[in-house]
Amino acid sequence: MSEQQDHVSKSSSSSISTSTQESEEEVSVTIGSLLAQARNDKGHSLGRRLLHLGSVPHRPRVNGDIPNVDNATLDHERLLERLGTYGLAEFQIEGDGNCQFRALADQIFRNPEYHKQVRKAVMKQLKEFRKRYEGYVPMEYKVYLKKMKRSGEWGDHLTLQAAADRVTCTSSLMMVEWFL
Repeated sequence: MSEQQDHVSKSSSSSISTSTQESEEEVSVTIGSLLAQARNDKGHSLGRRLLHLGSVPHRPRVNGDIPNVDNATLDHERLLERLGTYGLAEFQIEGDGNCQFRALADQIFRNPEYHKQVRKAVMKQLKEFRKRYEGYVPMEYKVYLKKMKRSGEWGDHLTLQAAADRVTCTSSLMMVEWFL
């Protein structure tokens, strides 16, 4: 195991009991080797293989208020450790109000510049399935849609759910449907 992988395994398992340390290291090494192999295989069956791996124990934390700088820093460090456990890295997205849509575009299309198409698809989902979503909007639904349609308007829990619903209903071969 390389020094970097060894460091990641040690740091990410420091808060987990010794009994789970070995399994976490095994998962980390397995995921890392699958990701490396996927780069060679162009990732065709990566999703299927990752699906069968166990997860690393996670202790969720709920914030009642906006965290102070120290807590936010600790949370960010914990995120980086968790990403390192899976051989992943943080990717900075431009914070221009389109960040949720840029992040989704990066994950769906491997390019955050497709954020306008993602916003358009999310808006289409919200319009087509109004009854599913309107109960979660604290204002008139038409006003909400008009507001969310604007570039630079922050995405929220509802736009994220609509994006997830849209992706779930669209097969990977039919991603062109996002652009319609």
